[in-house]
Amino acid sequence: MAQSRLRKLGEYLRPHWRISALGILALFIVNALGMYIPLLIRDGIDRLQIAFNYRQILYYVVLILVLASVMWVVRMASRIWLFGVGRQVEFDLKQKIFKHLLTLEPSYFSANTVGDLINRATSDVDNIRRLLGFAILSLANMIFAYGLTLPVMLAIDWKLSLLSLSVYPLMFVVVVLSSDRLRTEQQHVQEELSNISELIQEDMSGISLVKIYAQEENERRAFAELNHHLLEANLTLAKTRNILFSSLRGLASVSLLVVLWFGTQAISSGSISVGDFVALLLYVERLVFPTALLGFTITAYQRGEVSVDRIETILTVEPKILDRGDAIPLARSQVRGALVAENLTFAYPAIASTVPTHPALDQVSFRLAPQETVAVVGPIGSGKSTLANALPRLLDIAPGQIFLDGYDITTLRLSDLRSAIAYVPQESFLFSTSIRNNIRYGDPFAEDAIVIQAAQQAQIHDEILNFPQHYDTVVGERGITLSGGQRQRTALARALLVDAPILILDDALSSVDNETATRILKNLSDGTDRKTVLFISHQLPAAASADRILVMDAGRIVQSGTHQALVAQAGLYQSLWEQQRFEEALQ
Repeated sequence: MAQSRLRKLGEYLRPHWRISALGILALFIVNALGMYIPLLIRDGIDRLQIAFNYRQILYYVVLILVLASVMWVVRMASRIWLFGVGRQVEFDLKQKIFKHLLTLEPSYFSANTVGDLINRATSDVDNIRRLLGFAILSLANMIFAYGLTLPVMLAIDWKLSLLSLSVYPLMFVVVVLSSDRLRTEQQHVQEELSNISELIQEDMSGISLVKIYAQEENERRAFAELNHHLLEANLTLAKTRNILFSSLRGLASVSLLVVLWFGTQAISSGSISVGDFVALLLYVERLVFPTALLGFTITAYQRGEVSVDRIETILTVEPKILDRGDAIPLARSQVRGALVAENLTFAYPAIASTVPTHPALDQVSFRLAPQETVAVVGPIGSGKSTLANALPRLLDIAPGQIFLDGYDITTLRLSDLRSAIAYVPQESFLFSTSIRNNIRYGDPFAEDAIVIQAAQQAQIHDEILNFPQHYDTVVGERGITLSGGQRQRTALARALLVDAPILILDDALSSVDNETATRILKNLSDGTDRKTVLFISHQLPAAASADRILVMDAGRIVQSGTHQALVAQAGLYQSLWEQQRFEEALQ
């Protein structure tokens, strides 16, 4: 598992290996200069002990100042390059996650909350950015510091050097013992952060519902509970980190005491010079900082490990609905609009494997001629919306069940299939932008005349002109500033603008009065530029104007015919019609 994470980190870095190499090379130069400067100081001290000379002092001061300045500039360059790589990886990952999410089917987003996905694409990606910036810089710096400094220390006095470094193995033992605990606690923090993100996202989206049911206090309590869990998780992690870092700093400082204690004795015995002693002190001091940073590096790595797992959980999900290798292209201009379903059967995955799943669609068969308007009616849960989602392959439908102009839809290119079908779902989602941009979402460069024509067809143009900014009126998040009927007709105008040969309306006029819905459907059925229309609705007066009506119940088509024929025969449609007439009489 650890090797797979390292491999993934390597894949993230691979596109930016040149800049990473420059940053690491700069770190090598910094550490080489850091190793050489104490030797200059040693030589200067030893020479000044023999003969004090101001010119020599000035020489060493100027030389050390120049080298330290070069060292500072190169260190800044290394930080800019390596931290820049972290930012580049952050950018790449966000692009990759978003691109991948767009390939997944809607059912994936039903099973995974938006708040958790947002947290993974932000907080977890940020953790990886820190790992590939700060952690790599710290790790490379530590390797170079030890690799260049330790041989020089051993050459000066190997016994004293080994004594000063004798506590360092203990530091590594402490880090190893703490790593698993840090990883678990960091994972707990990320999970609690996802939980709180989910609650915020849901409450902000459903703020009207919270206020209608006066649940502000309950939501405050729920947030306080999750926030408290996050606080406890963060405090537990902070406690472990502080104990680890304090222990590492304390152990690293012990090495200085060892040099001071045994170094003075070595000077007294004449085994080392004062210059050697000062150089050893500087070298030990140089190793204290990168060694103490080991704790931060390990923490960043633990965070990164958890975040790599959480991000790869998204990226390794294979889309269930994909183009086949031999997918057939079908230009929109070639589509006539004939739809055929033959024994169409589909069942949603069972929540529990022991519970049998009843098919949402059960042996459904029908034929829609080009430019025919067909209404689909039936009680709630009869499979109407599932049928609407199946036609543009928003569901994973088996081959050989749905055909467009004689082509099995599973053999067609997805982009071509969906460009031939304009679909208005039950939930009329609008973006937080102007009405004009919402209507021309399917064709962002559509001219205003086309936008107005689509709005007129959807019976929303006159109402838009009553808005303060007309078509430039911003509708707010999810179109909150519009009424339900206005949102639905704006969504319908968006579908009409793309001028697809097939139009599917999945109860898309439920908030529109029967008279307006009937007028809209009649406009779609008249004229020379007719479309194949599948109109799913509970509004029977509007459905009555369709060329044919399909009646669904329990996933099956139980009746089919014109409104006049269905009303005249005993059955489900007659019952639904009489029930609606009775409800209208009571109003």
